[in-house]
Amino acid sequence: MHYHAYEFAHVLISPLRWAAKGSRMWAQSPFNPLAITPLGKNMAAGLDVFETVTRRYGKPEFRLESTERDGVEVAIEEEIVLAKPFCNLLHFARVDGPDASAPEAIDDDPKVLLIAPMSGHYATLLRGTVNAMLPEHDVYITDWMDSRDVPVFEGGFGLDDFVDYLIEFMQVLGPNLHVIAVCQPSVPALAAIARMAALDDPMQPASMTFMGGPIDTRRNPTGVNKLAQDKPLSWFENNVISYVPWPNIGSMRQVYPGFLQLTGFMSMNLERHTTAHMELFDNLVKGDSDSVEAHRKFYDEYLSVMDLPSEFYLETIKSVFQEHDLPDGRMTHRGERVDCSKITKTALMTVEGENDDICGLGQTSAAHDLCTNVPSGERFHYMQPDVGHYGVFNGRRWRSEIQPRIAQMIRAVELKRTSGDGAPLTALSIKLATSNGAPNLKIVPKKKRKTKA
Repeated sequence: MHYHAYEFAHVLISPLRWAAKGSRMWAQSPFNPLAITPLGKNMAAGLDVFETVTRRYGKPEFRLESTERDGVEVAIEEEIVLAKPFCNLLHFARVDGPDASAPEAIDDDPKVLLIAPMSGHYATLLRGTVNAMLPEHDVYITDWMDSRDVPVFEGGFGLDDFVDYLIEFMQVLGPNLHVIAVCQPSVPALAAIARMAALDDPMQPASMTFMGGPIDTRRNPTGVNKLAQDKPLSWFENNVISYVPWPNIGSMRQVYPGFLQLTGFMSMNLERHTTAHMELFDNLVKGDSDSVEAHRKFYDEYLSVMDLPSEFYLETIKSVFQEHDLPDGRMTHRGERVDCSKITKTALMTVEGENDDICGLGQTSAAHDLCTNVPSGERFHYMQPDVGHYGVFNGRRWRSEIQPRIAQMIRAVELKRTSGDGAPLTALSIKLATSNGAPNLKIVPKKKRKTKA
């Protein structure tokens, strides 16, 4: 009923929204003598804000048309490598033009798979993440589908299916791949790599990086973690799961609606969002186009949400946030136990934000306690001061401090793989730990196993 009420409200308000849009055009028209008066400017600003907050936001575009390498502009073309019902494996192919420098270096750049979260926002939320990696990496990303656009006959999509998709993507991309999981997919990504390691899959990735991921949510639990723990699974099933209404392609599919996820996100910082829209009104009146454009750029992305498959959502709540299956060693994939200690050929790096209010400090670095057989010289942890959850993978600190460290780790692993011994990685690890004047990137020592007497 939530979903049907939401759709009905949009239908009812559509005439008002179109009327507001037309009235705004009249209020700003040069033929309107009131347009240059305070009354006209306030009227136009109010109508603009109303149209903005009641609009429906579709899936944004990545809009990454080029990158720069060694001072030379290189064109970017998006291509779908593998299309599946719930996800496209998207490649940002760098096109070597006639003026491109060192095309052989581009061909040899490390392959990186960015695993975007399936948590309500589209993969385009990682636009800045992709853009920072493009100059020196061959970048792929998981572009998850809006579940309301997936027909019911395609079947369900649960946590096991998510792991299946990741394993297939890694196998398609081949060896010497570097995996970066952002937030929520850290758990299924680690599970996928552990299963590949247990089967001695030749396509095991060379490195795995987890950024702000809920590996063990019992460590420094946040408000989000506590909500998931305080409510029984039946509460989520009865209160937030809805059927997709007709005439959407995925009509009658059970989903966790994106608008409910967005409501939860906004309610956590309601005062900040209210202030932002009041400032939008003031800037529209003043004609501050730069501030207005910055506001639109952020909220066009933030307010674009997608529905999640109910199976995946409920299984994630239960396994990751309530029962802690992975850190307690109970997680299974297709009936087989997920054993992270089987991982021996994949370097590990974890990244956390000091002020992360979604994934508390220690939740991501818990991966080091699970991956007990990753060599000591191939374990890294970095805590970025003064950033929240979003700042871990986007923004100025991501570009200037976090991404360079991940890039150095990837290059270090590449060098070790080509040299065949551990010395180059150890040497570069020292450089990595002292780069950019930040001493809190550390090599995580391998824990010794306790032996029974």
